[in-house]
Amino acid sequence: MIFYITVLRALAAILITNAHYTGVYPIEIIANGGLLGDVIFFCVSGFCLYNIKQKFPQWYSKRIIRIYPTVWIITGLYLILGFYSLKTMNIFEYFIYPTYYHFIASIILLYIIYYIIIKNDKLKNNIGKIMIGLAFIHIIVYVLFYDKGYYHIDTVREPMIRFLFLQSMLLGAYFRKNYDRYEKNTKIIDWIKLVVFFIIYFASKLAFSRIDSISNYQIINQIILFILLYYFMKCFAGINKKLEKMPNKIKKIIKFISEITLEIYLVQYVIIPIFANMIFPINWIIITTIIIISAYILHKVSGYIINLINTKILKIEEKNESISNRVN
Repeated sequence: MIFYITVLRALAAILITNAHYTGVYPIEIIANGGLLGDVIFFCVSGFCLYNIKQKFPQWYSKRIIRIYPTVWIITGLYLILGFYSLKTMNIFEYFIYPTYYHFIASIILLYIIYYIIIKNDKLKNNIGKIMIGLAFIHIIVYVLFYDKGYYHIDTVREPMIRFLFLQSMLLGAYFRKNYDRYEKNTKIIDWIKLVVFFIIYFASKLAFSRIDSISNYQIINQIILFILLYYFMKCFAGINKKLEKMPNKIKKIIKFISEITLEIYLVQYVIIPIFANMIFPINWIIITTIIIISAYILHKVSGYIINLINTKILKIEEKNESISNRVN
């Protein structure tokens, strides 16, 4: 994998987890950056899935098998231990859809739309125009149907957030398609723009969340976020060669976090509140350590089960192919 994508995936995991550290820090505003982490993650997914060669059933089942066994293991464990309750959600909602985790509910739907776009050459060659079209639809839905009476544009469990997530996936596909154009093509001005939009994004988020009179314009916050995401991709693509030259120990840590991002996301909801009330930074150290260890164990266990499932599927496919060849 292109290494800057590995770096961004690890960064996304850190940002998302940090945003959930409510009650951990002495200053609550530090527990922030979750939506930025989300859009980076969706963008990275779009980048990695750009070259689709399989038919939809095979491709989609591979995505589902990568996600759901991990979800089932941790959700089942948390239900048994009493951290989750069937009074909150039923079995179907916990294990199938939408699941307890907003990311899963979004990605399994957006995979379908993304596949349709990428597998159609006309659509694939006009990703930029599709993103513009989606932006117009997004704005129309916002103007006509969105409740603008209070600030909630960054609430990840609301359906409208999927416009932003899909656009992020398509931006990732755009950067994969144009990788040669952006590699080693980052200028100082791009990094300045990245920092400026980073500041503007969080300042706008703070303003919209505290000043009710400007809530009608809260979609500006997502527009700024998307521009910020663009500069994240542009700047990191331009320093990919430098990132690859980092010391091996640092690269191993980044790769380790990148490989267990899904598991980090799934385990943290229970772990954080258990230790949040302890003294800072002891609580931070304990929570972070337990999350990483738990995520690694979950990764290994689910990886073993996923391998068994894939092996079984492969044997069935080989058997069917053998039968088909004999008949023919």
